[in-house]
Amino acid sequence: MSLKERIEADIKQAMLAKDKVRLQALRSIKSQIMLAETEKGAAEALTPDQELKLLNKAAKQRRESAEVYKKQYRSDLEEVELAELAVIEEYLPAQLDEGDLRIKLLEIINRVGALGPSDLGKVMGVAARELAGQADGKAISNAVNALLNNTDA
Repeated sequence: MSLKERIEADIKQAMLAKDKVRLQALRSIKSQIMLAETEKGAAEALTPDQELKLLNKAAKQRRESAEVYKKQYRSDLEEVELAELAVIEEYLPAQLDEGDLRIKLLEIINRVGALGPSDLGKVMGVAARELAGQADGKAISNAVNALLNNTDA
C-alpha cells in the first residue's frame, strides 16, 4: 500500500472518529502528495524515497512552527503543531537514538576512510544518503563533526 493510499484510508478513519487534529494533519500530507504528483515533469506516482522526503519536510515545518510559537508564547498554536507533528511521525521510519547513530556513523567513517575534519563532506554525503529518514540532518552533521574531531558526540 502506497503512502497516499494509507493516508486516504486514515483520513476516512479520522473522519469517522471526528478527530479534527489528525484529520487536518492527514489532509495536509495528502495535499503535499498531490502537489508533488502534479508538478511539471513528475512521474505518475511518488517513489518511496520521494514520499520519505515529503514527510520529513512536513515534520520539519511543524517542528519549526512549534518553536516559533513557543518563542511567541502562543502555546495554543504550538500544541496544534506538535499534535500534527505526532501524526506525521507515525508515517516516518523509527528515528535512531544517539548511540545507534554514532555506531552507524563510525561504520561509514571507516568505510570511506575518513581521517579527520577535512573529510567531513565525504562522510556527510554517504551518511545523509544512507540515514535519510532515520535521523535529523542536523543531528547527523553534529555527530560526524564530533567524531571526526575526536570529541564526544
